[in-house]
Amino acid sequence: MESIQAIKQRFGIIGNTQSLNRAIEKAIQVSPTDISVLVTGESGVGKESIPKIIHQLSHRKHNKYIAVNCGAIPEGTIDSELFGHEKGSFTGATQTREGYFEVADGGTIFLDEVGELPLTTQVRLLRVLENGEFLKVGSSKVQKTNVRIVAATNVNMFEAIEKEKFREDLYYRLSTVDIHLPPLRERQEDIHLLFRKFASDFALKYKMPTIKLTDAAVQMLLKHRWGGNIRQLRNVAEQLSVLEQNRTISADTLKSYLPTSGTNLPAVIKTSKAESDFSSEREILYKVLFDMKSDLNDLKKLTLELMKNGNGKDVEKKNESLIQKIYGNDDEDDADYEEDATENNEVLSIPEHSSNHDKNEPVLDKYHFAEEIEEEETLSLHDKELELIKKSLERHSGKRKLAAAELGISERTLYRKIKQYDL
Repeated sequence: MESIQAIKQRFGIIGNTQSLNRAIEKAIQVSPTDISVLVTGESGVGKESIPKIIHQLSHRKHNKYIAVNCGAIPEGTIDSELFGHEKGSFTGATQTREGYFEVADGGTIFLDEVGELPLTTQVRLLRVLENGEFLKVGSSKVQKTNVRIVAATNVNMFEAIEKEKFREDLYYRLSTVDIHLPPLRERQEDIHLLFRKFASDFALKYKMPTIKLTDAAVQMLLKHRWGGNIRQLRNVAEQLSVLEQNRTISADTLKSYLPTSGTNLPAVIKTSKAESDFSSEREILYKVLFDMKSDLNDLKKLTLELMKNGNGKDVEKKNESLIQKIYGNDDEDDADYEEDATENNEVLSIPEHSSNHDKNEPVLDKYHFAEEIEEEETLSLHDKELELIKKSLERHSGKRKLAAAELGISERTLYRKIKQYDL
């Protein structure tokens, strides 16, 4: 078995980080077997090196090695690419074609970006992993293949499974051994080493002196986040090698080639939403209009009662629930209500009618406007109220107290509306 250092030299891998060495060690250990391997890591960390190591150190090294980028093949043709098709199976199929699994029989297939596979293709791939059988597109003849599969992805597979974008049974079939490659920001001691290697390679390629970094530039290089990982570092090294005439790169010069958003500075990200966070401005507008209309109708009713009876105490007892809805049912509000009601009654009280009142004059003429109080809600507002109540109850898992607070009404009023709408 070759040493880790020998493997690095053979496949051009640079770095001495412990996590990188562990990934290479796992690749060396699993290579003599035929078990499936899943390589995980962010985009640009060099995941394509691991399948090459596994294939070259296995007994399949004299057979074919095929790398397939699953994200680059259109969904409509990926089954044909992987498993082949029969002549006439679809429009444009003018002849029978062998798929990758048939061509690579006895060898290794590297499925890059396997998380992008359509669900229908995932079912076919699962069958190949289980018993080595597959069907060409448009064929009913079962074919056998002896292929080792090494897959790679930068997708969080557990999130993809939860969102039903990736089959859980296929994930466990692919990840018999999981090899994780660390991002470049977790390999700080390797960053400058990689940069120097890239600078040397580009100097040789473009036949120009090698660029060098000042101490300040090296520190800036180490502190950068490197969202694109090794691929981004290589890109920056190539740009500097080609564009800069001064071969000593200062921190200011390097800064102009780095994106401003790619630092390691901490950031506070708000992930939780407020309890009364509505999904759209339209819902908020409907709610405001709805509360105003409801309060206005309640106030009209209460005012009419005061004008008819002229007795604030009786009105207070008779309309206790209505008063609580308008003024709230907090203890402090209940304690202060009697005093407020007395003051209001002095303003709103109406003197008794004189006995000399003209009997021919209709008594209720002064209150003709009372008929306009009972206003029926339009269908749209009625439906919108029902919709808002349903959504609020769903958001708070049926807890009426929280839903009432979000809607701006009392819990008693919400209970009455629930019974009214038969929710």
